[in-house]
Amino acid sequence: MELTERKLRILQAIVADFISSAEPVGSRTLSKKYGMGISPATIRNEMSDLEELGYLTHPHTSAGRVPSDRAYRLYVDKLMEKCELAKEEKQRISSQLASNIVELDKTIEHAANLLSEMTSLMSFAITPKQEESKLQYVNVLPADENTVVLMIVAENGKIKNTALKLAGPYTEDALTLLSKTMTYNYRGRTISDVLTMDIIRSFETDIEAMGRLAESIMPNFLTTLESMLDINLYMEGLTNIFSIPEYNNIEKARLFIEMINQKKNFTDVLVNREDGVIITIGNENKDDLMQDCSLITATYHIDGTLVGKLGVIGPTRMKYDKVTSVIEFLTENLSRTFKLTGGDDEQQ
Repeated sequence: MELTERKLRILQAIVADFISSAEPVGSRTLSKKYGMGISPATIRNEMSDLEELGYLTHPHTSAGRVPSDRAYRLYVDKLMEKCELAKEEKQRISSQLASNIVELDKTIEHAANLLSEMTSLMSFAITPKQEESKLQYVNVLPADENTVVLMIVAENGKIKNTALKLAGPYTEDALTLLSKTMTYNYRGRTISDVLTMDIIRSFETDIEAMGRLAESIMPNFLTTLESMLDINLYMEGLTNIFSIPEYNNIEKARLFIEMINQKKNFTDVLVNREDGVIITIGNENKDDLMQDCSLITATYHIDGTLVGKLGVIGPTRMKYDKVTSVIEFLTENLSRTFKLTGGDDEQQ
């Protein structure tokens, strides 16, 4: 049995109607709503064929049909029409990203929040690995009598701040000298390179105060630097699931939250996905807790090289056309924004 043009039109209408209504779709609905020019009886026969082919399922409590994972895959690959975002939506994305270029992590977190708001789904973003990220400058700033703030800034905009307790008092001149020396020594070097250096030896000096400061701060500098290698996972919009009919089922909602709470596992899944816009539907997801979900991810670039991921996760019944358009436009703008700034607009 082959998928004729008529079967494809019927399947496309069923998927579109079910995504919109969350209700099983019957032959009379299709006949009245979509003006197919064929009788409900003919539509029922075609729907039976589509069910036999594995594209539709038949809930016991309804005469209507619902799409299977296979139907969603066919819809996404061949039947889905591209959704053009409204001018106002594009302006919202562009202006909000441009106005929030403060530092890399905060910008990525804001992008995830914007994605959640525009799709009404659970969104996420992961920052890229930082091994090849180069340091831009190091600052050691006074806080109180025995406390300083160590600030490390990478060229791509990644910033790490750490408050440090010192063994004794310090002078601001000594902090300034240490900051300038560290910036001179490490500017333009990759994080992985700096971590392999003998940094304590590089700060041997005859100035006793400088020596004490270096001994107190440099081990913490290494620890802070190592933390910059971590991949950060930002999640936004978890409460959105409670307005989605699929998660009115308490058990389904519980399993979804359990999946999201396994952050390390979820991060590993995201990191191992291919680049580009990738959509996995239902049982295409290897993780058991994701079998009833669709996962859409896209990659963004920073300085043309470092790559992170942004996306959404939700029920298989989602507005794939709108969601993919938002994600694509958002990641394109994110990559372009970082390319334009190049991390050079950070505080100096």
